[in-house]
Amino acid sequence: MQYSFKEMKDEIAKIVPKGIEYDVDLEAGDISIITPTPSLFGGGDGLIGKIAKSIKRKIVLRPHSSIMKSEEDTELYIKELIGDVAEIDRVYFDACYCEVTVICGNPGEAVGKKGINAKKIRDECGWLIKFERISPIHSKTVHDVRGYRSAQAKERRKLLRDFGLNIYRPKRPGATWVRTTGLGSYREVGRACHLVTTNESRVMIDVGVNIASDTDPMPYFTAPEALPLEKLDAVVLTHAHLDHAGMLPVLFRYGYRGPVYCTPPTRDLMLLLQTDFLKVGGSEGKRAPYDMEDIRTAMRHVIDVDWGQTADITPDVKLTFHNAGHILGSSAVHLHVGEGKHNLVFSGDQKYEKSWLFDAASVRFPRCETLVIESTYGASGDFQPSREEATQELQDVISRTLQRGGKMMCPVFAVGRSQEVMIAIDELFRSGLIKPVPVYLDGMIQEATAIHSTHPNYLTRVLRQSLLKDDGDNPFTSKWFKQVQGRDMRESIVMDSSPCIVLATSGMLNGGPIMEYFQNWAAEPRNSLCFVGYQAEGTLGRRLQKGFSEVPMVINGQTEIVKIGCDMVTIDGFSGHSDRRQLLEFIGNMSPRPRNVICHHGDYQKCNELGRTLREKFKVRTYAPQNLETIRLA
Repeated sequence: MQYSFKEMKDEIAKIVPKGIEYDVDLEAGDISIITPTPSLFGGGDGLIGKIAKSIKRKIVLRPHSSIMKSEEDTELYIKELIGDVAEIDRVYFDACYCEVTVICGNPGEAVGKKGINAKKIRDECGWLIKFERISPIHSKTVHDVRGYRSAQAKERRKLLRDFGLNIYRPKRPGATWVRTTGLGSYREVGRACHLVTTNESRVMIDVGVNIASDTDPMPYFTAPEALPLEKLDAVVLTHAHLDHAGMLPVLFRYGYRGPVYCTPPTRDLMLLLQTDFLKVGGSEGKRAPYDMEDIRTAMRHVIDVDWGQTADITPDVKLTFHNAGHILGSSAVHLHVGEGKHNLVFSGDQKYEKSWLFDAASVRFPRCETLVIESTYGASGDFQPSREEATQELQDVISRTLQRGGKMMCPVFAVGRSQEVMIAIDELFRSGLIKPVPVYLDGMIQEATAIHSTHPNYLTRVLRQSLLKDDGDNPFTSKWFKQVQGRDMRESIVMDSSPCIVLATSGMLNGGPIMEYFQNWAAEPRNSLCFVGYQAEGTLGRRLQKGFSEVPMVINGQTEIVKIGCDMVTIDGFSGHSDRRQLLEFIGNMSPRPRNVICHHGDYQKCNELGRTLREKFKVRTYAPQNLETIRLA
């Protein structure tokens, strides 16, 4: 049974002894107890535990403003208490949650023996305290996000309360039913967007852009099921790639003002990629569908949810994120509808194989009646080499290129693929298999890598330890990686005749700094062009893969023909998508196994082939719908 907000307050009043001063508020799906005497509520065995057990909701304890010192006084107290031993770098305040985060070189010293320092700060200053280790690479994006959230704390607090009031509104009468509608990425790759509708609520999963199309880039926002957009209850994002999150600001331009649920890395990467999307579009003279203010509005509405944490997002839907293995923070979305009426899992883009960066996608869910799964490589011939085979191919390409005295261009996605290629190159150089040469990082790669370093808990155990220890084994800070600082440096690299490797965005050669290297180096037989990621239909990358010997390009405002003389190689093993074998293994190992499987994010042939195989192999009901089709699930 779900209580309304008033009913929860009444239930809490029965438990809290008279004479204790407190107030009850909402933080979206969480219930907050605000009090000037936090010690009286205790932990899991105290009043907080009793309240949580009674109303069956997550309870968070917040200090009342009357016992909280100012941000300036609190920061001064922290620095005087901890001193230089903890190597404090920055202090961030978030008044929305009454939290202060201390970024330092030695969190263990900062916390103090048995947490003595943390307790003193709470007792003396009132603020809830968190300590985090300094990232080996500073991220401007993470810094900006924290600063913006701090500046918008008052408005965010109000928004959380409004979201909570919507979640805990009285339920509508009638039987529970569940439908899902495809608004994008069905029988196509790109602009992922799903709408889950129940008798009680409407939840949108992903809001992507078709980056290969200038004429039809958006999901079907005008479908009757989606309108009016301002009445959506929640938006959930699987990951930050533009084809899944690139059109989120458009929703806010069209009037949506509800919550956006995603993992913390998705939040940070999304800001980076959306901002770059605007920048690249502006430089090419394209009219963007949103502006920076829309991005900022969207960021105010983001609610962070970590893997494994369950959150109420509507009166009848609970959300849990699980690792998808695709990029940093990428998640499978588990939706629990009603009182166990139906359970859906949206795989998002996923990789069911351990990589250098991430563990394999999770296969264990509390329940799952319906699985919505990507089919990017779902056809019968879609098999990819392993990471080890991919590394060997990369070694061969680099060796051949350097022996010729040439340069290797590698168009990469800033998020995920570039970090994997960096780790592979670092391994080849450290092992002595290839003599090191300068590796230039151009575009957003360095900033995306910094965001990876800021969220070590979302990486593999080995990589996480190398980042936290920073003992010289961190592949991201190796001496051969050099960030390209501005146009002048780029031009000097282009003109330099010595061998080198360039990793640059964009990954599909549809813009970004990679274009300048390609224009100047494509004709030279000594050089190599190496693809390590998916090339969508209609992009320059896909045309080159098809064997075009020359391509038209706009250079200095004029269209010129660029001849292709360089060696062209595609290495499939770096893909962040599961191939057909991995997709089948994923479903075969799912616990529990779904009864229904909906295939999307692939062309009709791939969706249909994967669905047919799943029906035959696992005896499940499968669908390969088109965009705008609706399926009743329960």
